[in-house]
Amino acid sequence: MRRASEHRSGPPEPALRVIMRRLREIMAEPGDGQARLDKIVRQIAGLMVAEVCSIYLKRQDGSLELFATEGLNQTAVHSTRMKRGEGLVGRCAELATPVNEPDAQSHPAFSYRPETGEEVYHSLLAVPILRGGIVLGVIVVQNRTPREYSEDDVEVLETTAMVVAENLASGAVAGARGPDLERPQSDSMAGTPLSSGIALGHVVLHEPRVVVTELLAEDPVTELSRLDLSIDRLRENIDDMLRHDSLAQAGAHREVLEAYRMFANDRGWVRRMRDAVREGLSAGAAVERVHNATRARMLRQNDPFWRERLRDLDDLSDRLQRILAGKLDVAADKLALPEDAILLARNMGPAELLDYDHKRVRALIVEDASAQSHVAIVAKALGIASVGQVSGLTERVTQGDAAIVDGETGEVHLRPQPELVAAYADKVRFLARRQSQYRALRDTPAATKDGVRIRLLMNAGLPVDMPHLDDSGADGIGLFRTELQFMIASAFPRLERQTAAYHQILEAAGDKPVVFRALDIGGDKALPYLRHHKEENPALGWRAIRLALDRPGLLRLQVRAFLRASGGRTLNVMLPMVTEVSEIDRARELIGEELARLAATGHVAPVSVSVGAMVEVPSILFDLEALLTRVDFLSVGSNDLLQFLFAADRTNPRVADRFDPLSVPALRALRRIVEAAVRADRPVTLCGEMAARPLEAMALIGLGFRSISMAPASIGPVKSMILSLDAARIAAVMEGLLAAGKGGSIRESLRAFAEGDSVEI
Repeated sequence: MRRASEHRSGPPEPALRVIMRRLREIMAEPGDGQARLDKIVRQIAGLMVAEVCSIYLKRQDGSLELFATEGLNQTAVHSTRMKRGEGLVGRCAELATPVNEPDAQSHPAFSYRPETGEEVYHSLLAVPILRGGIVLGVIVVQNRTPREYSEDDVEVLETTAMVVAENLASGAVAGARGPDLERPQSDSMAGTPLSSGIALGHVVLHEPRVVVTELLAEDPVTELSRLDLSIDRLRENIDDMLRHDSLAQAGAHREVLEAYRMFANDRGWVRRMRDAVREGLSAGAAVERVHNATRARMLRQNDPFWRERLRDLDDLSDRLQRILAGKLDVAADKLALPEDAILLARNMGPAELLDYDHKRVRALIVEDASAQSHVAIVAKALGIASVGQVSGLTERVTQGDAAIVDGETGEVHLRPQPELVAAYADKVRFLARRQSQYRALRDTPAATKDGVRIRLLMNAGLPVDMPHLDDSGADGIGLFRTELQFMIASAFPRLERQTAAYHQILEAAGDKPVVFRALDIGGDKALPYLRHHKEENPALGWRAIRLALDRPGLLRLQVRAFLRASGGRTLNVMLPMVTEVSEIDRARELIGEELARLAATGHVAPVSVSVGAMVEVPSILFDLEALLTRVDFLSVGSNDLLQFLFAADRTNPRVADRFDPLSVPALRALRRIVEAAVRADRPVTLCGEMAARPLEAMALIGLGFRSISMAPASIGPVKSMILSLDAARIAAVMEGLLAAGKGGSIRESLRAFAEGDSVEI
């Protein structure tokens, strides 16, 4: 069997034009939706030289139903269904990317359906039927001969799918999509918290995609000109955001927008779109085709860098389509936003979020977004409550639906019942009152009732976090995560950029101390521009100080930037994931070499340099005395330390809640660290989620911690607890509970003490 491309006398343009003309003729003929679909599959099979062509359409529950076929058994039509994600066809729909298999039946995902009679066919090409980014179904072609379909075949079938999608949506094949299920009155879904906060409001669907209806270029020269002018305007728009956006000027997400600009100037992306126009497609159809093809290639890359670039590609393609359609100006959208807008998007780029009036946006929900995604970083900078990873949400909601977004738990409630609205409204009012009370305590020292001073420090990671230092009344930065700036950059930051970034942080902190954690990358925090290898257990793998000592150039460059930025100041550097004291020795040797180099090059040296270690690997608990002779301070990373102690991945919901930080083994380990630090006269701070919760913070004070670091929003509640606490009494209670010999959690005992002693938790 010859390939479809072998039957063409030239480039794909004639085949595309023939297919589109035939499909238009079919849509213009009388008949019902089923008859049209039957004719469509016959035409595609003939023009693609395929022995089978089938159309599967998506139903409300996400399953796929065989609606038409040429080549398979006709009795299978409407009786063959694939569950969501089932088989190669379901895989195509779920990933919204083509599946091209030379021998489909040998693929582990193949789902055999005997009623179809497809056992004689080997090669399979499936492409999603997409409209506005939404999968409506799948078109499949099959042949007996095992072979991989050519890129021309894929492009022809993708373009055909675009035409079919438009006709499905327009009603030309009315009734083909199957019955819609009745929309539920209320619904609740769980996602991943991206940015804290609670919001009640009404849904505004983010619909940047412009559906292309004119697919053929009547005048290719004119279409090329339209495309070129639109690309120029896109680039100008991004440049304007970099020049004029206040957050970008402040450095909150300049790296994000610069990466975005780099993609917009990619010559390969532009060339492929221009080639598609020359082949006979309209400018809009060319953007759509290249977007779909590039997206499919990126989805095959199991790499976080390409996943993030995928979001940039989606955003850029959407914006380019809006320019082509004359719809880039979003002023009307801004004016139309209600005062309580909850933005909902399948996907969203950072620039698109900036298009909205963020003063009217109470919350953001993005189906495909993680806490490290660019849009999440910008949402946090804007102070917008955000939730991500809420799969299938856009299919359950309509514009204007009432909704509640809980950025603390990741919950989203659609069309909530009055009782739930009232409960959340009370919660919001209560939080507002509490925040007002906490703001009043901003300048009050955190001291217990018996006069014990507790240092409350703040965790940070981006310049946008720095205003919270004064707003929260924090005593300093106990943990500055330097890797966040690396993770949002498109390339490894050079010495000058790193130096300027650290200097900016120190300037913003004023006379308050800042502890910089050296680059904690690797494992699940891979930098997109550094080569890394897949690891079975990245949390226990090649990361943090292990990577830094194996690649000393990375650590050396960062230390050099720390030293230059800290001229005339005190520099505090913390080394992450220390496993044995020899790692500290090697790191201190490197720091000493950089100090000597700094003096030799005439730069102003820091007033002093303090080097600390982060205690988060259990092995170091049994060598604390030796460690404390080599460091100036300790910081306890409770998040990692406890997950390693209990061998329970904190990102795995099946095991993350199986242990309690307030259990006896965990608290004894933490007490061991405090006691060793006190004997060695070294300061110790706990940085982690434990410090951010008043009950856990109370227990830490009872163990002897006098310095804890947390998210800025937690400082007020923890300070309020400290002001109502007697340090001597909680120390005695903790001593008794840990000496009692009982295993398990002491949470309820601590809660009872707090209630009996009127401690605000």
